[in-house]
Amino acid sequence: MKVLLVDAFPMVRAALTGLIEQHFAGAQVHGVDSVAAARAALAEGIPRLVLLDLHVDGGFELLQQIHGEHLLLPVVVISGSDETEEALHALSAGAMGYVPERSDLDTLVQALHLVLAGGTYVPPLKPRADETPQQAARPAAPSQAWAELPLTPRQKGVLDLLARGLSNKEIARELNVSVDTVKDHVAAVLKALGANSRTQAVLIATQKATR
Repeated sequence: MKVLLVDAFPMVRAALTGLIEQHFAGAQVHGVDSVAAARAALAEGIPRLVLLDLHVDGGFELLQQIHGEHLLLPVVVISGSDETEEALHALSAGAMGYVPERSDLDTLVQALHLVLAGGTYVPPLKPRADETPQQAARPAAPSQAWAELPLTPRQKGVLDLLARGLSNKEIARELNVSVDTVKDHVAAVLKALGANSRTQAVLIATQKATR
């Protein structure tokens, strides 16, 4: 498995390279420190996964380019920020996962496994500036928290499974329906929430639930 790692800091690249090689048998990590080097690497061959620090100069534009030119290539953003707005920004641009650098190693490994399996990873994030501490701390199961969303019961069930990071195939198995039916439900959820990706739909739903 080839992995493209884009991060400006040599120590971070070394640490992530070691982690990936330890937990993913046969992984070959190509670490680069700039967007230009990343584009050159992509021109030579498409990897199985991209890990990207958006704070690299031109990082967000690279994310948009990858999403536009290689739609099925998963990108996981590794960020020093756990601000909700930055996560939404990255996920709306096509990232399949957003992992704050403060996350522990097990969380990062689980997130990468999830994305490689076709799922999405959305971490716990800081409350938005317009949320009160009480709203941010309010616990609720997804199916209950999303009761007021403009979705049918089945769509809410699909949203629950999206939040768990399941792929369309896994959701179909869970609900005992066809993959095409799942795709229709996912499309309806995205439209109802005004989202353009599965991950963004989960984030939007979570934010609405805490209001």
